Amino acid sequence: MKALILAAGFGTRLPPHSRACPKALFPIGGIPVLGRMLSNLKRAGCTAAAVNAHHLAHHIRSYLAENDFGLPVTLSVEPEILGTGGAIRHLAGFWDDAPFMVVNADIVTDIELSEVYRRHRRRAAQVTLVMHDRPPFNQVWVDERNRIAGFARFSNPEDPGRHRKMAFTGIHVMDPAVIRRIPDDGFSDIIAVYRQMLDDGVPIHAQVVHNHYWQDMGSPDRYREAVVDAMAPGAFQSAFPGYREAAIHSRELTGDGSDRGWFRLTAGPYRLVLADHGITTTLPGSEVNAFVKIGTHLHTCGLPVPRIHAHDGFSGLVFLDDLGDCHLQQIVRQRPDGSGVEKLYRKVIDTLFDLTIKAADGFDPGWTCQSPAYDVALIRDKECRYFVDAFLNGYLELAVAYDDLAAEFEHLATNTIDHGLSGLIHRDFQSRNIMMQNGRHHVIDFQGARTGPIQYDLASLLIDPYAGLTPGLQQRLLMYATEQAARLWKYSPDRFIRGYRYCAVTRNLQMLGAFGFLSRVKQKDAFARWIPAAASMLADHLRAADQKAFPKLTAMAEKIGLG
Repeated sequence: MKALILAAGFGTRLPPHSRACPKALFPIGGIPVLGRMLSNLKRAGCTAAAVNAHHLAHHIRSYLAENDFGLPVTLSVEPEILGTGGAIRHLAGFWDDAPFMVVNADIVTDIELSEVYRRHRRRAAQVTLVMHDRPPFNQVWVDERNRIAGFARFSNPEDPGRHRKMAFTGIHVMDPAVIRRIPDDGFSDIIAVYRQMLDDGVPIHAQVVHNHYWQDMGSPDRYREAVVDAMAPGAFQSAFPGYREAAIHSRELTGDGSDRGWFRLTAGPYRLVLADHGITTTLPGSEVNAFVKIGTHLHTCGLPVPRIHAHDGFSGLVFLDDLGDCHLQQIVRQRPDGSGVEKLYRKVIDTLFDLTIKAADGFDPGWTCQSPAYDVALIRDKECRYFVDAFLNGYLELAVAYDDLAAEFEHLATNTIDHGLSGLIHRDFQSRNIMMQNGRHHVIDFQGARTGPIQYDLASLLIDPYAGLTPGLQQRLLMYATEQAARLWKYSPDRFIRGYRYCAVTRNLQMLGAFGFLSRVKQKDAFARWIPAAASMLADHLRAADQKAFPKLTAMAEKIGLG
């Protein structure tokens, strides 16, 4: 048996990712789908395979040259895309007198290809199409004798009451005689050839399959499903020693400010969470790379973070512990009298310090996304300019010029770093990123970790509008953190507190920028409810940091705080 894998397409439903990588090389569980299909064909008894290519053909050429699939593979490069029929005709010299198989490169399936081939030969049919019932893909009419009766996108059969619509799997077997029916003058669709065969009275057999796995990767959602199907069983086996194969169900969870997708996977009594960062064709500097590298490092260092059980960088999928649905914000809001809150927050602050004590050693700045450190440049861009562009101008529409505040922003950025106790920071250490499970806290959303002033994480925790800690509680927790810093690092309490005051301002600016961007640009209206609380505290934070250094910012803060 010889076979052709159709891999020349543009991947039009997978941009922009398919502009950098041909769809046939999208990996499923770390193995490109093209390689999976070649392995399936080899197991089915295929003795030689051809792969056609057009879009990004050089990538496919390199992949085939660098790997041994256990059978000879011919690359058929099409300078102009020829379509399915044209690809078969272009390889006329490759085929011999035996029937051959044609398969789409973008399907993942366990359909037994050797059985498909054997049954085709027993029937002595010119063409066999492998069909199944797969709404909404059902577009081909199949009669009661399992023969193709018509293609819905061209015509309907004469007696639709005796036929059923089914879906074509992308797997067909044909005799070499069919090649003569394919035009040899460029582009040709094999379905048009099949339609003409039906018009000529030539039967086309439908091999109907059941109880099989089949998924195509035509869209990002279906690609994600294929990767999850391939990787989830292994993730459950890693997480739960008692896991036995079971149906895995997925339920989408409500996200927060991130563009990532979140899903709860359930297999019997076991649960995992799936984080979907989206397809990522370049891993260095990406969010998914930071999430995996940093998360694995923190867990190895003994920090209370979810364990990552499996991941795939290209698809952006990460399988990790399910920590439930309760976060620190809910605990605080459920205890208006403050019962136990201060004790809990002290434990969380201890974890904040553990981040530097336990995880700073061995942390690779190359893992980070955006920038390797929280420094003056980042404060200017991601805190100050973000505040002006996304909040003052984007949300409030005030038309403020960044340059009018640049001198004060420079003073803020420089002093934030100069007075900071440098260490490894989380970068978004707030109550919604601290999950509570069985009375213990766990830290999530650690992909933004980098070196920086640890007072920034403390400010993120204490001035967090989600939790709304009282000024008195904030002050007591600041004093606790200051004492811990003095004990652990002999750091000057006055310098630590001064650094905290500057970090409270930078964090406040970042929060307002984020709330403005998420509510106005991302249309996540729920974030707008936190803007009044975040705006009302900014003037006080500016005065506490430096009474005289921020006259323009303070005036602006007083204006928006009243508004």
